[in-house]
Amino acid sequence: MSFISLDQIRSASTISRPRLPSWFKVEAKTGQDYLDIKQTMERLKLHTICEEARCPNRWECWNARTATFLILGDICTRRCHYCSVETGRPLTVDHEEPQRVAEAVQALALRHAVITSVNRDELPDGGAAIFAQTIRETRRLSPACTIEVLIPDFEGNEAALATVCSEQPEILNHNIETVRRLFPSLRPQGKYQRSLELLRQGKQHRMTTKSGLILGMGETMDEARDVMRDLRAVSCDIITIGQYLQPTRNHLPVARYYDPSEFSALKEEGLAMGFTHIESGPLVRSSYHAEQQIVST
Repeated sequence: MSFISLDQIRSASTISRPRLPSWFKVEAKTGQDYLDIKQTMERLKLHTICEEARCPNRWECWNARTATFLILGDICTRRCHYCSVETGRPLTVDHEEPQRVAEAVQALALRHAVITSVNRDELPDGGAAIFAQTIRETRRLSPACTIEVLIPDFEGNEAALATVCSEQPEILNHNIETVRRLFPSLRPQGKYQRSLELLRQGKQHRMTTKSGLILGMGETMDEARDVMRDLRAVSCDIITIGQYLQPTRNHLPVARYYDPSEFSALKEEGLAMGFTHIESGPLVRSSYHAEQQIVST
């Protein structure tokens, strides 16, 4: 089993990043819907993972009036070597944040809301109670809006997971992110098997479950297929597969850019495995076309 060391990551960060392939063309276009979301988030002092994770699709998604709320602050207690979210000591939990998220959903007239968070390992429940409160407040103000939660692993805390599931979000998402071999080096504070177990338990709570895989961090296609099989073994319903893009020179360099045809092949294989919905492509991220996935469940 081979791992990537921190020294390798730091050394690689000094190397010039390769030019993006021709299929990475994103139109940074702002329209009224984009501005509505941006202004609403600023007015209500809310964060989005779209901005914190430098998502390449935020112009497309925001212009379609979809965004992913980032709750529990914007400072993460973990340091995953591919993620641009700030790591450090988080601020005190803002117990008024769930109400403001609900107000934003209502103001934007969202039909589907995606809610995620940073890791808050210093909290006994990992922030599960705030997730649950955010779901309740959103349902109170926008009862017709469907809800997807993209949760951390809660360090394997089954009671925390049950707290979230008790509010019955339409989709329970937890991203596996990478393959088993690379997990210890890229996600040193997480555990591959723990993530699979969370998804398995989610099915026990009768949740529609979802996960995401990032390619281009040093895995092989066969390893990616193994992840898909592992997810199906715990009855995961939906998967997103996208290309890793190095956020800054201090992050893990891209090991390989996959061709769009390879993403299409993985989608076909995944559907044959039994996934009910797959988003697979270079620019796909966890919440990409999330509102369309409700239809397939």
